[in-house]
Amino acid sequence: MSKSFATRMAEAVQKTKSVTCVGLDPRKAQLPAPIRDNVAADAPPDAWAAAYTQFCCEIVDVVRDLVPCVKPQAAFFEQLGPAGTVALGEVIRYASDAGLIVITDGKRNDIGSTATAYADAYLGTASPWGSDSLTVSPYLGEDSLEPFVEVCDQRDAGIFVLVKTSNPGGGLLQNRETDGQTVYARVAELVQHFNATRLDSFGYGPVGAVVGATYPEQLAEMRAAMPGSWILVPGFGAQGGGAADVMAGFDAKGLGAIVNNSRHIIFAHSRPEFADRLGDARWQDAVRAATVEMNEQLAVVKD
Repeated sequence: MSKSFATRMAEAVQKTKSVTCVGLDPRKAQLPAPIRDNVAADAPPDAWAAAYTQFCCEIVDVVRDLVPCVKPQAAFFEQLGPAGTVALGEVIRYASDAGLIVITDGKRNDIGSTATAYADAYLGTASPWGSDSLTVSPYLGEDSLEPFVEVCDQRDAGIFVLVKTSNPGGGLLQNRETDGQTVYARVAELVQHFNATRLDSFGYGPVGAVVGATYPEQLAEMRAAMPGSWILVPGFGAQGGGAADVMAGFDAKGLGAIVNNSRHIIFAHSRPEFADRLGDARWQDAVRAATVEMNEQLAVVKD
């Protein structure tokens, strides 16, 4: 019998002693020179897609023994059109074959059969996209999330529901109060409801939540409100969140949260502290060094 998504995440965190999630956000202008210079600026999308695949797969090679999971951002691949989506599929499969848990960041959602189609497409290693989990928007309500939860049950997959996002403008809707309760708190209640009958031996279910590092007080509030949910924490590094900001997301064993870092890891070769001694020529070493650095900053996992 296969293990649930939540169990696999907990075991991967314990094995690596890391709560770092490496975000795979390839961008043309920021690729290291050894990859970028092999593609002409006016090259067709398929050439850039090949560069994105190479870049992301080499990152996977560098971090596979250091972190439990990676998070490819679908938008940067989709920006290249059909060739980019093929590259996304290749990267997901490569990371999965390397033993990493894959969270596809697509923020999908819809209702009825369309929501079911999204879930069927992305969730589970046997799906066409082959992703372990997917970020999902709750804006269309409970019945828009139910198809995703059902497929999670069928395939031992997971989802991460947007609860309190890291962007400054998120409060426009998420902080609105109805009957004395914020929208994000109501979404958290729904997430906890879905997990209540699906908890594994670690106390977690397949329905996770996205809560930004840029709002540490709300992160603490949401950890208490969703004790059965893995929390995906964006906003660390380039967006301003630090180690102290994310500590409230973990339980007493250092489980329950994974902290995403994209630009500060994958483009570490351009950071001042790495540029002089490593730079573009040794960009993979810069990626590894930045990952080790983040792991040390977030050394919260208990035996």
